[in-house]
Amino acid sequence: MVNKNSRKPSAKSKPRSAYKVMKSRPPSKWLLRLYVAGNTPHSVAAFANLKRICEVHLGGKYQIEVIDLTRNPQLAGGDQIVAVPTLVRRLPHPVKKIIGDLSNTERVLVGLDLRPAELARAAGR
Repeated sequence: MVNKNSRKPSAKSKPRSAYKVMKSRPPSKWLLRLYVAGNTPHSVAAFANLKRICEVHLGGKYQIEVIDLTRNPQLAGGDQIVAVPTLVRRLPHPVKKIIGDLSNTERVLVGLDLRPAELARAAGR
């Protein structure tokens, strides 16, 4: 007698672990937008800090778009920018925002989900 509940899965069904494998894969490219207002010291510092953090923690897997709101103020509405400098992580999803000159590396790493908040708190930073 054949047990109906012990049928083999059809070729069309996917293994249950396939979703977990895809979900845990690191993103292939990070898309970051840095909103600034001209060539101010805060804007320059934010870009330098972001570039340094990306080189150390993302290797070559990132793209930075710098948007100068003094030249294109209408672009502030798309990401709902209310202060500058503001960093917006567009990819990977979900979208994240960090306001400031990005000088606090630990805060930026946590904000970008490159380091869990628990580790940053444990380190006392």
